[in-house]
Amino acid sequence: MCWEAENWPGCSSVAYGEAEEICPFHIRPDRKTLYLNPYSWNQAEDSLEFLLKSFEHFPQHKGRYFYITGESYAGHYFPQFSHFIVKQNQATAKKSINLKGYMVGNALTVGYHDLPGLFQFMWSADLISDHTYKLQNLLHDFQSFIHTSSSYDKILDIASEELGNIDTYSI
Repeated sequence: MCWEAENWPGCSSVAYGEAEEICPFHIRPDRKTLYLNPYSWNQAEDSLEFLLKSFEHFPQHKGRYFYITGESYAGHYFPQFSHFIVKQNQATAKKSINLKGYMVGNALTVGYHDLPGLFQFMWSADLISDHTYKLQNLLHDFQSFIHTSSSYDKILDIASEELGNIDTYSI
């Protein structure tokens, strides 16, 4: 059995996920400050409870090999959630969830590695020029993608112009 979770549990997609989904924070109308989302469920305990109740509702799936797949924030969240499931199984001396593995594509992992990976993808797919790719390698300052330098912001703008209206998620 496989559970595919896109942008799950609602903390990915820094702009949309943060503003619209079930993450711990939402953006205030002033667009400058955040407030706690009282309906957030991005904790491992919440996700485990959801899965266990799902298996109660669909007992025919209980005990089957279980895989978790996702993208984006799953690169941060799934290793933690998988570890939590394993620890929970050990603590209760039973396999509540028969976790066999997890898989993450296009993972958000460590911020300062994510942008060079994106540029390498765009360059290898001929979406940006050799010059832009080389310039990115030269200007990359190993900062988080959230706090890029002004010179790196310029190369992001150039890449965006070269990319045009292509949706990289559809490639």
